Amino acid sequence: MKRIYTLSSLSVAALAAMAAPALAQETPPVSPETQYIFNTLLFLIGGFLVMWMAAGFAMLEAGLVRSKNVSMQCLKNISLYSIAGLMFWVTGYNLMYTGVDGGFMGSFGPYSFDPVGGDALDTGYSTASDWFFQMVFVATAASIVSGTLAERIKLWPFLAFVVVLTGFIYPIAGSWQWGGGWLSEAGFSDFAGSTLVHSVGGWAALAGALILGARKGKYGADGQVHVMPGSSMPLATLGTFILWLGWFGFNGASQLAMGTISDVTDISRIFANTNMAAAGGVIVAVVLTQILYKKVDVTMALNGALAGLVSITAEPLAPSVLQSIIIGGVGGALVVFTVPLLDKLKIDDVVGAIPVHLIAGIWGTLIVPLSNTDASYATQALGVAAYGVFTVIASAAVWFALKATIGIRVGEEEEAMGLDKVEIGVEAYPEFGQGSQRL
Repeated sequence: MKRIYTLSSLSVAALAAMAAPALAQETPPVSPETQYIFNTLLFLIGGFLVMWMAAGFAMLEAGLVRSKNVSMQCLKNISLYSIAGLMFWVTGYNLMYTGVDGGFMGSFGPYSFDPVGGDALDTGYSTASDWFFQMVFVATAASIVSGTLAERIKLWPFLAFVVVLTGFIYPIAGSWQWGGGWLSEAGFSDFAGSTLVHSVGGWAALAGALILGARKGKYGADGQVHVMPGSSMPLATLGTFILWLGWFGFNGASQLAMGTISDVTDISRIFANTNMAAAGGVIVAVVLTQILYKKVDVTMALNGALAGLVSITAEPLAPSVLQSIIIGGVGGALVVFTVPLLDKLKIDDVVGAIPVHLIAGIWGTLIVPLSNTDASYATQALGVAAYGVFTVIASAAVWFALKATIGIRVGEEEEAMGLDKVEIGVEAYPEFGQGSQRL
């Protein structure tokens, strides 16, 4: 409905606007108890939104793998989320946040939640809410690996890798910045995890893809790439929208406080910038695929949205709306150009997680100084390199150890049959069982 303003309403609005500065000056700060409540609420709301991203990853992956592997992806995603929670309590949180003091890691041991009330008010939030919010980020990094290695990796070696990734690799890497470690001291900036979460997951996925190898029949001897269509574009689209929604918690709650007008204003700006970056990623991917391939590729559009979200995650507060759209748009373009590049290199990434999370994560981290003058391009590049070297070496060591001991890949016959039948025993679409074997 069109808005209609009367003379009296305009007058009231004008008077209110003139009085606003005085009212703002007279408004007393809220009590520590009220700040504690709002800060804790932000962690909890942001945490369950990011937790909902686990459903988004599950649906995205279920839609982008072939029908014979859908149950496996669903099982992997609910399992990795659970492992992430357990390992982040057993050792992850303390490794990431306790006693880092400008160094390279914290301390070992399970995390103990402080009681609510009393001295807990000194933190400004419930420590349990903080643990929960930080924990759900860990699962996001593991989900990235799941999608890349789909359709040919054994279940138990994958879950064993998740134990190490979520309990040790991710927390140690995270301590360098968010735990007050050496990169934080150097001035590295990553607001919500373009590098700490997404690139770490992407580097781990890349190491796994190189060691695991491509799916049978993906690449021909003559350099031809054989397309292996996913089972359900509606599921993949639903997964993308769920991830887009969850990202408001991912970026917004990374403000880490909601007890002041300034904090709430910043959170609102983060929401807007996050949304516009994703939109920019979609439109650029749609336009580019139309130009390059004469048809729009829906999977590129979906990954364009995610790449836009990853790109803005390193600095979602400082950019203007136009800058956010451009940052997200470049992320979408990187997906369109990186996917065929990986195929030329015969790196089989089933869902496009490496372009989305690794490449767009690097881009988003490097471009932070464009809008945040406290960051420097040299320090951002140092952080990107440090995380890349550490994660690739650590991940490769684990993948090689698993390959040499229990093996990481199913046999050719099992791969052809599909992991749902071979490893799960429950097909996602049993009424189409015969047809799924031919996909």
